Amino acid sequence: MKRKPLILMSLLLAALAINLDTTIVNVALPTLVRQLHTSDSQLQWVVDAYNLLFAGSVLAAGSLSDRFGRKGMLLAGLSVFGLASLAGGLTDSPGQLIAARAVMGVGSAMVFPATLSLLTNVFTERRERALAIGLWGAVTGAAIALGPIVGGWLLEAFDWRSIFFAMTPVAAVAGMLVARYVPTSRDPRAPRIDGVGFALSSAMVGLLVYTIIEAPSHRWTSTRTSIGFALTALLVAGFVTREQRTDHPMLDVGLFRNLRFTAASASVAISFFALSGFIFLVTQYFQFLKGYGPLSTGVRLLPVATFVAISSIVGARLAVRVGTKLVVASGLTSMAAFYLWVTTTSATTGYGTIAAQMVVLGTGMGLTSAPATEAIMGVVPKAKAGVGSAVNDTTRLLGGTLGVAVIGSVYASLYASRLTKLLPSGLSATVTQTAHTSVGAALGVAGRLAQTGNPRLAAAVHDAAAAAFFHGFTVANYVAGGVAALGAVMALALLPAYPNASDEQASAEPAIGSPAPVAAHG
Repeated sequence: MKRKPLILMSLLLAALAINLDTTIVNVALPTLVRQLHTSDSQLQWVVDAYNLLFAGSVLAAGSLSDRFGRKGMLLAGLSVFGLASLAGGLTDSPGQLIAARAVMGVGSAMVFPATLSLLTNVFTERRERALAIGLWGAVTGAAIALGPIVGGWLLEAFDWRSIFFAMTPVAAVAGMLVARYVPTSRDPRAPRIDGVGFALSSAMVGLLVYTIIEAPSHRWTSTRTSIGFALTALLVAGFVTREQRTDHPMLDVGLFRNLRFTAASASVAISFFALSGFIFLVTQYFQFLKGYGPLSTGVRLLPVATFVAISSIVGARLAVRVGTKLVVASGLTSMAAFYLWVTTTSATTGYGTIAAQMVVLGTGMGLTSAPATEAIMGVVPKAKAGVGSAVNDTTRLLGGTLGVAVIGSVYASLYASRLTKLLPSGLSATVTQTAHTSVGAALGVAGRLAQTGNPRLAAAVHDAAAAAFFHGFTVANYVAGGVAALGAVMALALLPAYPNASDEQASAEPAIGSPAPVAAHG
């Protein structure tokens, strides 16, 4: 009991580090456009390479941690993450940076499920578990919103490379605390490794996200895109069939027949879909359209981080009292209301209005993700907590990755099509092509035209870029709001208010022959 606060602190720091990195790079996107000459597609891959490999590897990593030890997996993951982050700061091209972000994603996949599974094996009583998961949700959710703040400060003080260098010592400190205070645990009767299941799970997630990211370049209705979605469906079917037939599945797909598990997982995915897509767009809005610097942009996202943290703790405890259904549905409804409101945003909207909008977003996010996570972990047996938490992590990472991919793709497609209609005639093909790569590039073209004595043409390009940006921004927010609203309806219809007796019994049983919820192995 005396070590529990230290265990919790160690696990929360590890979770903080990898979740900061989910969005810390977003605030550097305009800088990468200027210094590394990245296109919109490359910008999405700088963000999504991390999320894609994170989501694609996390099920396998969670299953392996159950078999071989969660503490060992956590320490190995922190090492991979820290070293890859160091390498990211030493890159000098978009391709190298994307590769480093991909390796960081693999390290994070090793870390994240271990933090939650260790936590649920230490905090076993439901109210105690709800508080611990609330704090875990507060840290992980707030870290995503705090990423641009930390990144903005580092960019102001140093340069874009510092946002990678800074994560290495954080990972090292987290590793030392975990090694000192956190007990190890694993499934005492772990079966052999399901290699085919590992390969299929990674391939289906990776192909799905890749297809969505690349769809705008090749058209959503193209043969290439259709084949990508069809192959993803085949991989999903193959994975489900494999896991049902093998004696030693990496994931018990029967868990998805439990509505509490399935509806809660979908709610987590939807909430992160909405949050990640918004942060991807709003950082560009603040810097390009409002003219804020990197640190100023990050600080202006503080309302989201603050209210995610507060409402995660409150939401997890409320779910124990009034039921998960009501709390999660309320959170998703709040997020839908936020997106409807934010569609009224323009270049002249005051920050006070934007801050109020972000309070609604942060509150909805916390009320959704933490109670839904508590519901997921309340269904999974403790001995399978690694793969159970990996499912939770997969849903949030898949949701976040798809949020950036789908919302970013919708925005980019509409921005380019509207810009084509609005750009003034007389521009060279090279200038026109440059303006289409991103709104930052278009505004850069306008700036150069103004400096070369073409103020009227510069103003026309600037106005066209701004109008095209808000066209894509508005429609993308309608898409996110619609997804959140459908999620609220789904939660009301499908998510049980309270765990049933079989859920509580299953989560209380570590495994056949296991002597305790946390089994020490050194």
